[in-house]
Amino acid sequence: MLIESDLDAVRRHTIASEEPVDFDDFWQATLAEAQNVDLDVRVQRVESVLSLIDVYDITFRGAGGTDVKAWLRVPAGATAPLPAVVTYVGYGGGRGKPEESLTWVAAGLAHLHMDTRGQGASWSVGDTPDAGTGGPQIPGVMTRGIQNRDDFYYRRLITDAVRAVDAAKQLPQVDATRIAVAGGSQGGGLALAVAGLRDDLAAAVAFVPFLCDFGRATLITDSYPYHEIVDYLRIHRDQAASVYEVLGSFDAVFHARRATAPVHFSVALMDATCPASTVYAAFNAYAGPKEITEWAFNGHEGGGIEDETQAIAFVKKHLGV
Repeated sequence: MLIESDLDAVRRHTIASEEPVDFDDFWQATLAEAQNVDLDVRVQRVESVLSLIDVYDITFRGAGGTDVKAWLRVPAGATAPLPAVVTYVGYGGGRGKPEESLTWVAAGLAHLHMDTRGQGASWSVGDTPDAGTGGPQIPGVMTRGIQNRDDFYYRRLITDAVRAVDAAKQLPQVDATRIAVAGGSQGGGLALAVAGLRDDLAAAVAFVPFLCDFGRATLITDSYPYHEIVDYLRIHRDQAASVYEVLGSFDAVFHARRATAPVHFSVALMDATCPASTVYAAFNAYAGPKEITEWAFNGHEGGGIEDETQAIAFVKKHLGV
């Protein structure tokens, strides 16, 4: 069913929450702290059953100087640097196995597929632990470190996502001047955050993005992961103001306001996980050239393979392929 019935209002929706006054200072300091640690990119060829694709196990230093894993996939035998896409994973998933997620490389692109720290047990394998500060939390990562924005889980994950682009630029198989970022759900929110924090991307793709308009999302859906925040506040009743203050520094809508790379969005009107109005909040805020595909009868799966084929065409256009 439609999650929100007034579709005109959904498509016009803009975020009501106030942006933190020190949003830019916070992220400048966060990324400067990360840049004090050498990326230390390590590459190891992976033996696999694939004949047409070469796979490499990539390790780089992410937030706090801890190791983050990724797969690099390139067409077999590729020697010249290729235009590349860096992708981020949806909530609960990790980078998976070397033989998974082959669509981007099958399109002729170099594909760096970043693992997700502390996730990767719900639907695909992850290999990157999270070494964040402890504290009361609901199972999942939405409230991990939520007592302080410096300790909040997504400060580390967004930093990893930014650093993944830096790591891709160091790989000889990648054309450092032609890189896009992409992802769905949590991965889409990360792609928007990276697009807002960098000015050197050729394009961005955000399928049914998560992490958008926390103030609205947590009030209009009972679905997880947003509902982890509600579960936390059901017990920590006196922390609502401070929790939403922390979340404000990680809202992808505010990152979208700063993003200039051409972007392709998708949104699904029957999506209970990432309600359409929250996606439109990010789309309407996005500062750069933008387009969006709306799926009227889909939930959080969005457009499925049609999302992917549209995204490949969009990315190849902006990478000059």
